[in-house]
Amino acid sequence: MDRLLSDAEIIERVFHHIDNNTTDLGDEVWREPVQNYRCEKRFAAELQMMRRLPMPFCPSAAIRDVGAYVARISAGTPLIVVRGQDRVVRAFRNACRHRGRQLVEGNGCTRSFVCGYHGWAYRLDGKLAKIPHEEGFPQIDKRELGLAEVAVTEKGGIVFVTQEDEISDGALDSLPDMFLEEQFVFDAKDYLQPFNWKLNQEAAMEGYHIKATHSESFYPYGFDNLNVVENFGRNSRITFPFRRIEELRDVPESDRDISGKVTYANVLFPNVLIAVLSRHTAMAVAEPVSPFETHMYTYRLSNPGNDGSSEALSEARYDADFVAETGLMEDLATTRSIQAGLDSGANTHFTYGHFEKAIVHFHKTLADQLSRAGFAD
Repeated sequence: MDRLLSDAEIIERVFHHIDNNTTDLGDEVWREPVQNYRCEKRFAAELQMMRRLPMPFCPSAAIRDVGAYVARISAGTPLIVVRGQDRVVRAFRNACRHRGRQLVEGNGCTRSFVCGYHGWAYRLDGKLAKIPHEEGFPQIDKRELGLAEVAVTEKGGIVFVTQEDEISDGALDSLPDMFLEEQFVFDAKDYLQPFNWKLNQEAAMEGYHIKATHSESFYPYGFDNLNVVENFGRNSRITFPFRRIEELRDVPESDRDISGKVTYANVLFPNVLIAVLSRHTAMAVAEPVSPFETHMYTYRLSNPGNDGSSEALSEARYDADFVAETGLMEDLATTRSIQAGLDSGANTHFTYGHFEKAIVHFHKTLADQLSRAGFAD
């Protein structure tokens, strides 16, 4: 399914599931070898694959202004994404062309990139602008020593980077708009977690765990094992309805507003979750560090209609903090526990059933893309 259901269709599907005590089901069971969460060879292949895919890097809203940049490691490579004077987004390898020192870290805004080692300076378009004491480098042509550029695309409110020759075309064709121009970033964080990046992705792909894992956080407001699951391209959208969706039962279809009645969890292959919640939208990037460690980069954005007033922003922060301090902490604890359990030797495979349709789609897609990149188990 490449066309996502409309809000009206989602509402009707949820009502059908409530009335019949059902949920969306997948067509097959998938057995994933536990070794695939621990193997260094497999991990290296996953990074190589990621360098050949358009990888979600950050929301466009994170670099809205001229000179705004985000610098972090993506698929093992230090990169900078920046908006230039011409408002075009560019991506560069984060290394001075003189002696290789990284130019910047984290998020910020600048007029130029100046190396902290010897002061070589680069314009926002990557061109080498200045070499201090240039007479000491008589043979250098500055036109040949601009920052090393990588491919970048803006689509649907997201910046994507592709580091090497792409392994397939049309990866972004089925992607709808994830963010609108009016949305803005009000918080950004990053932190390390001791688990494999794939385990993190799986935690957001099913509602089978809601009652057991989130008994006092999400479950009192939602349902156990009741989801609408849609695959679009390599990606999935999982709809988590709130009990208050029942308020729409007697509302004419043309007047129904789904806002605040569901959470849309968009899983963008391979390593990004965009969750549209009641008062804010969260984008989380699970950046692989090793088979046993993941660097999480999170952005919290306003929802459409938030005018940026102190009251509206306070509501967005309250919503974001509730999610971060309850459900997210529970998912992270569970994922850390799974990673620790990998060493027990209890399982040779993990089994994903019909309630875990999106996870099956994820692993089938991952296997296919690894095969395209030349990796064979």
